[in-house]
Amino acid sequence: MTVFSAAVLFFLVLDPFGNIPFFLSALDRVEQGRRRRVVARELLVALAVLVLFLFTGQWLLRLLGIAEPALTLAGGIILFLIALRMIFPASRPHEEEIEGEPFIVPLAVPYVAGPSAMASVLFIMNRDPGRWPEWLAAVLLAWGATGAILFFASGLSRHLGRRGLVAMERLMGMVLTALAVQMFMSGVSRFLHL
Repeated sequence: MTVFSAAVLFFLVLDPFGNIPFFLSALDRVEQGRRRRVVARELLVALAVLVLFLFTGQWLLRLLGIAEPALTLAGGIILFLIALRMIFPASRPHEEEIEGEPFIVPLAVPYVAGPSAMASVLFIMNRDPGRWPEWLAAVLLAWGATGAILFFASGLSRHLGRRGLVAMERLMGMVLTALAVQMFMSGVSRFLHL
C-alpha cells in the first residue's frame, strides 16, 4: 500500500461529504463568526485522536493478543459495513441535541475520528510499523482534504445540494466496498497461509 492509497482509504472512511449535514446541524446554534474557529478546533482534536491511535494502537493489539489476520479480517468487515451504510444510508438523525457550542463530541469524535477511522489507522500501522512516517503522512493528507471540505461545508452544501452530497457519499461508499473486500480477502489468505 502506498501513501496515496492509504490516504484515499482514510479519506473514504472519514466520509467528509456524508458528515456535512451533521456538521451544519451541530453548528446551527453557534454564532456565525465563531463557526470556522469551532470547526478548526474540532478538526485539530480529531487529528490528535487519530495520531494518538496510530501510535498507540499496536500496543493495544499486543495487550489484547490480537493477531494480524484477525485484524485484517475485522478491518475488512468494518469497512464493508461502513461502505454499505454510505451506499444505502439508514435514517440517521440530522439533529443532535447539543447545548451551546459543541466541544469534542460529536464533531471531533465520532463524526471525524470515529471508530472506523481509528480501526483503519490501527490496521495500516499494524501491517507495516516501520513505515510509520508514510502512514502519518497519509493520515495528514486525508485529514487535510476532509478538513477543507468540512471547513467550507456550508458553501459546498449550497452548491452541491442534498442530492449532490448523497451522490458523492454513495460514490465514496462504492470505492470503499472494493477496498473492504480486498482487505477481507487478504485477511483470509494470511490466515490460511496462502
